[in-house]
Amino acid sequence: MTTDIQPAESALARRITDWLEPKNWIIAVTLLIGWHTAQWVGMAWGAVGALFAAVIPITFIKYGMRKGHWGDRHVGAKPARLIVMAVILLSVTAGILLMIIAGAPRTMTALIASMLITLAILALITVAWKISVHQAVSAGACAMLVQTYGAWMALGFLLVLIVGWSRIELRDHTRNQVVAGTVLGTTVAAAVFQVAR
Repeated sequence: MTTDIQPAESALARRITDWLEPKNWIIAVTLLIGWHTAQWVGMAWGAVGALFAAVIPITFIKYGMRKGHWGDRHVGAKPARLIVMAVILLSVTAGILLMIIAGAPRTMTALIASMLITLAILALITVAWKISVHQAVSAGACAMLVQTYGAWMALGFLLVLIVGWSRIELRDHTRNQVVAGTVLGTTVAAAVFQVAR
């Protein structure tokens, strides 16, 4: 009898992939940028953004797991991955509209807009190629934190590298898919955030 993950280093890679999944990056970046923007009020807006960009999507993913539509919360198969991305795009769009109508700080709507545009590009690429969403989200989050808090936040890219290692180690992505996700997340998120805020 064989199993997919036996070595200790692969078990570590699985823990890293799970702990540093996109949902956790999104929650962290929305709250941290929210705090910098308007302290507790900003964090409240960050929580709203996280609801639509992280909590609703992961709830949908877990529902699909319970129904047997996909095997795990990382949704590796392309057809299922595209369905999940479409639902996330709708959720994030709804979140942005709500934040604009309710008068959220411009920085917070810019943050969520950067997530939306990054995800839309990822979805288009995913039609043909399995680019790493883990890398795009983690790198984009770090890029926006650098823009908000300063260069010292670039230390977060050490975590991005560790996430990339875990995705390759688990054979969920190739090195090229990880590099592409990192570059896309960094450049698109940073550019949109800079222009929109």
